[in-house]
Parts: sequence; structure tokens; C-alpha cells
Amino acid sequence: MEEPPPEQPPAGEEEDAEDAAAAGPEWNIPPNAPACMERHLEGAHYRADGALLLGASGLNGRCWAGSLWVFADPRRAPSEGFCTAGVQTEAGVADLCWVADRGILVASDSGAVELWELDEKETLIVNKFCKYEHDDIVMAVAVLAGSTQVVSGGRDFCVKVWDLPQQTVLHSYRAHSDAVTCVASCPGKDTMFLSCAEDNRTLLWDTRCPKPATRIVCSACNHLPTSVMWHPHKSDIFALGDENGTVALVDTKNPDSALSSTVHARNITGFAFSAHSSPLLASISEDCSVAVLDSDLSEVFRSRSHQDFVKGLSWSPSDNALLTTVGWDHQVLHHTVPILTAEASGVNCVKE
Repeated sequence: MEEPPPEQPPAGEEEDAEDAAAAGPEWNIPPNAPACMERHLEGAHYRADGALLLGASGLNGRCWAGSLWVFADPRRAPSEGFCTAGVQTEAGVADLCWVADRGILVASDSGAVELWELDEKETLIVNKFCKYEHDDIVMAVAVLAGSTQVVSGGRDFCVKVWDLPQQTVLHSYRAHSDAVTCVASCPGKDTMFLSCAEDNRTLLWDTRCPKPATRIVCSACNHLPTSVMWHPHKSDIFALGDENGTVALVDTKNPDSALSSTVHARNITGFAFSAHSSPLLASISEDCSVAVLDSDLSEVFRSRSHQDFVKGLSWSPSDNALLTTVGWDHQVLHHTVPILTAEASGVNCVKE
């Protein structure tokens, strides 16, 4: 007896399937990824290949839950069904960053420093370690040059330097007398980093020294420092932001000569330097705005599209004019920043 021929879909259904395929990837949540992303987006970081890492926290429930997400196509973020990988965390995510190509370093509201890693096919995010060395919320983490050591700062006033392969704390310092709000690594120098805290102090660290912390006093910023970031090309220069919205470019050898400007109306929450030969400096704030400044701290771009605190930012590695920001309004916004002709052609515009 002959088998009946396989059923063919009606012509209309076949056309619908073809249209769906042409429209792009389907909604498909990967294994172990949460069904829903928390509202408050805390950080965004591009990887060298353009994949976007997001950290999210739920801050208005009985428990502060969190999650990590990776999007191969950043323009699909924050739609859960289009992520490459995702995972639930036990507490809110205060800060996060990439470690090399597959590692994800997390500062947790639980007081833990966590290391996660993408599996080989990048569809799963697997926990490598979770260490409770801080006695309060971990506010900030940064990867030191070389990617084998990281630094963390917390609300327990402590700054800690970690050895990732050994999963241990190498140094624990209590040089601050209030909550540490930000830490920043120095490009190309694996023993140097910056920290700032609610004790109104900004510290320059060098772990090779018997007394590793040196206070940087900048008269241009008269309020509590909230964010720091090192200049990518000049190891003596860093960006400093305070709770009043002031941005300063500080020379560690001569802090009183700092160039400063009141860019925001409220607390500055983060910085990112662009990859141009004369880098642009992007800043974000609790005034819900995004600003981009040139080397003279003159404004070249401003966006007020966010409806809540802006908490994370990152420049695209594939497009020097594309800046991505995230915030507590659950928006992932992609801004096209106007670039000077000289910059676009790669001419060195650094002022000597």
C-alpha cells in the first residue's frame, strides 16, 4: 500500500513563512535565559566584535533580582527573544564589564564579585566563581591591564585587587572612609588604577608601592566625586565627574591645572572615551541626559531622550560615531554623534 504524499501547506501559509524568514531572526529565547529582563538597565559594554553586554536589576520589588544579557545584534536589545545568551543573577547588578572575549565580571548588590563565562557556542552564560569578600554592596569593578587581575570597590569602604585565575583577593585596602562609588584601570599598566568615594576623595593607586594610594585634590571639582575614567592615550590624564554635574580633565602631576566644565545638572554616572585619535568624551548623568565633549570640553552632542537615570554607555567598535546608552527607563538608545572631517579621515588632531 502506497504512503500518501506529504501534506503541503496552503499557498498563503508558505508565503507567510517566506516573509517571516526574510524579515530576520525569530523570537527565540536561548536556554537558561530569563523570560523577562528587569526594568533597570545598569550597564552596557561592547565587545571587540560588536556584541553588546547588558546588566539589569529589578529595584522595586521585595527582592533585588538581576540578570546578564548578550546581544550579537545590539539593535535588537533589550528584546529578550533576540538575545544570544542570558542568565539570572541572585541579586541586582551594580556594575559589569567584559574580561577578554568570553568572561563577564559582575559587581553584585549581594556583596559578591562574580565571574561568568560564555560557553563555546555563546548560548549559555556559566558561573565560574562568586566570592563574598565585601561586607556590603559592590559598587564598581574594573579589569586591569593583562586581564588576569581586577579591582572592586564597595559600600564597605574597601578597595580589593583580585587574581582571577586563582579566584582570590591579592590586596584589600581601606583607604576610603565612605562608600567607594567608582574604580577605573589605567590602560597598559597592570598595577595602577583610580578610585573615588563618598568621602570626597579621589585616589591614585599603584600596588607596587608600600603606601599604594595617593590622594588627588582637584580644585575644579568642589563636590563629591562620582565617576572616574582614564584617558586612553595619556597615562597622566583622567576624567573626573562629581555630584554637581561638573566634568574635569585632571593631570595627576598637576591637578590644579584641570580643565573643567559644568556639563550636567545632577550626579554624573559614567564616562566613555571614543576610539578617535583625539578621543571624544561621552558622559551620562542622573539628569537623564547624554553629552559628548571634545578635547576642550566643548559640547558636540546632547541627547535628552532617556526618561530616567542614564546608567551605562559604550562606543561601538565598528562605528566610531555610534554611542550606545542604557538607563533605568529600560531604553537602549543608539546615538549617532557628529564627527569632524579630520577625525573621520583618521588625521591626528591631538593638541600638543
